[in-house]
Amino acid sequence: MEVGGFNLVYNSLSFAIATFGASTVFFFAQRSQVAPAYKTALTLSGLVCLIAFYHYVRIFDSFNEAYHLVDGAVEATGAQFNDAYRYVDWLLTVPLLLLELVLVMRLSREETYSKGTKLAVAAAVMVVLGYPGEVITDAAMFGDRWMWWVLAMIPFLYIVWDLVAGLGASISKQPKAVQGLVSKARTLTIVSWCFYPVVFVFPMLGLSTGVAVQVGYTIADVVAKALFGVMIYMIAQRKSDAGA
Repeated sequence: MEVGGFNLVYNSLSFAIATFGASTVFFFAQRSQVAPAYKTALTLSGLVCLIAFYHYVRIFDSFNEAYHLVDGAVEATGAQFNDAYRYVDWLLTVPLLLLELVLVMRLSREETYSKGTKLAVAAAVMVVLGYPGEVITDAAMFGDRWMWWVLAMIPFLYIVWDLVAGLGASISKQPKAVQGLVSKARTLTIVSWCFYPVVFVFPMLGLSTGVAVQVGYTIADVVAKALFGVMIYMIAQRKSDAGA
């Protein structure tokens, strides 16, 4: 790893820790500003960022244990950089992110349970299928890595399809004051999530696994969790103000 790459990863992880820490405080503090029906959605936003904050601290510590900057050069210490923290994080936070969107829409009890369960299960399966491929770093075994990528894309595409087609009718039933925001939140989810399968294939394309993957996943996480949470808060507040 070059010095520039080391600094880029170091600073991006530090930025993510600060972002998730601040977002956690913000979302929990703003629960009092929304109607009771939307407090759970904001609680989930806070929990998602709290979980991400914890795991990014662990990733940051692991990175510092694995690499040292000595006399202007990056030296590997021999300690393993534990990237599995990301998948533990995603296994917890990705289903919760989808539940945030479903809950803030305030659908019927039956529709909330049905959509929430299906999307959460699909999200968990997607993460579980992606992990075996992520840990493959040997170029000779990239065929297996592609296989796991394809398998993980099956639940991923189901989630995208359900967000586009399944929630389309539900969005049209939302108060007009928030229809645009809900639609943008759904679009942000889809767009930010598309970063993950793209970053996953970086090693197969010959890009640096030590820099491009870490920075790519970090950017995607900040957008998909913190920025998405802000949009959930805006929807909840606007619907609360309208008494919807």
